[in-house]
Amino acid sequence: MFIYAMFQQYFPYELRGHAHKYTQKLVTYFYPYIQITFHELTGEKLKRSDAYFAIQNYLADHTTATAKRLKADVVKGSKSLVLTMDDHEQVSDTFAGVTLVWSKESSKQKHSYSGKDKVYKLTFNRKHRDLVTGTYLKHVVDEGNAISQQHRQRKLYANGSKKSYTGSSTASWSHIVFKHPASFDTLAIDPARKREIMDDLLAFSKSEEYYARIGKAWKRGYLLYGPPGTGKTTMIAAIANFLSYDIYDLELTAVKDNSDLRKLLIEISSKAVVVIEDIDCSLEITGQRKKKKKESEEEKEGEDGNGDEEVESEDETESSSKVTLSGLLNIIDGIWSASGGERVIIFTTNHVEKLDEALIRKGRMDKHIELSYCDFEGFKVLAKNYLSIETHPLFEVVRGLLEKTKVSPADVAESLMQKAVEEDADICLNRLIRDLESKSAKEGEQSKEA
Repeated sequence: MFIYAMFQQYFPYELRGHAHKYTQKLVTYFYPYIQITFHELTGEKLKRSDAYFAIQNYLADHTTATAKRLKADVVKGSKSLVLTMDDHEQVSDTFAGVTLVWSKESSKQKHSYSGKDKVYKLTFNRKHRDLVTGTYLKHVVDEGNAISQQHRQRKLYANGSKKSYTGSSTASWSHIVFKHPASFDTLAIDPARKREIMDDLLAFSKSEEYYARIGKAWKRGYLLYGPPGTGKTTMIAAIANFLSYDIYDLELTAVKDNSDLRKLLIEISSKAVVVIEDIDCSLEITGQRKKKKKESEEEKEGEDGNGDEEVESEDETESSSKVTLSGLLNIIDGIWSASGGERVIIFTTNHVEKLDEALIRKGRMDKHIELSYCDFEGFKVLAKNYLSIETHPLFEVVRGLLEKTKVSPADVAESLMQKAVEEDADICLNRLIRDLESKSAKEGEQSKEA
């Protein structure tokens, strides 16, 4: 302190800057540590830094056990409390045998509207510079983003339209919190098929580098088809829960034209399941509209009276949505499909034979999954879910009836559901047997009449 005071008083002011510069160089030469600072607010508009929050998530998960002072907070979009380092706290982390030190403090720069922003500082020995800048920081950001994905509240989006400041309508997404409890454990399908689908989804979610290497957009298409009540919607919810993805429920009839369809696609985040349910019904009003209108006009030419009124109604139908089949194909597999990554696109239909081959070919819909009537393996899953039993003397009776009766898993589940507190497994299974026998008798009568 004495030397510094003498320096300030007697050393020429004009030379102090040069002296400070060379002093810093001297200290740097002997001081073996490097420090990297990550600000919470960055850029000209002081947006919140993605890197800062990835580091926050990483440290909250990896180093809170060693921190002496923690701060608990409810982070927007998270489904639980988040514990983070308090200000002026310091923790250490070990990576590849190297110890690194993280500290948190307030920035010296003050912003008029947000107060002081926070900073994380990473300190490490300079001999580990290549390890830290080349591997460690990428590891921290990737881990932090993965942790954020696990703890965040997932959302269910639906498309609609909103008024812009000019008064025109524009396509947009709205959302609610997604809380569907479905999982692959509760799906009434063969366990081997479940495992196959889960393995396929897991491989896709870890294949970013592979898709980049082969030059394809990081997406995968699933076509779910089968009779009503066979679990297509439940399968979608199970896929979203398994991957921890958001769901975007795209209603084509609510999309004005191809331009709005592209806008909606661009706004879809990564790690998303994009769903178009009953795609055969959607295509009835899009790809086939012109053909239907032409046939309708030909029929009207031979009729008198209400022809003009009918044409006007058809025109109104056409103007409500002008999405075309080619426009839909372009967002699925065209150049616009690369506008975002890690997306699962799912079509559902009750009538796969009605779909255009171009829509469901391999490369667009990579995996075709048939969800058919309930078999014995599916029944056992439902019995475990609804009655908490894995075996019962009546199972063989049910097996025989399922082999000769076409019944959906939804119908089986309805029969197994306990309607009152006093109902047990025997009552529910006997009700299912009666329902199956009744359905089998009806099917027999119908086949005789045919």
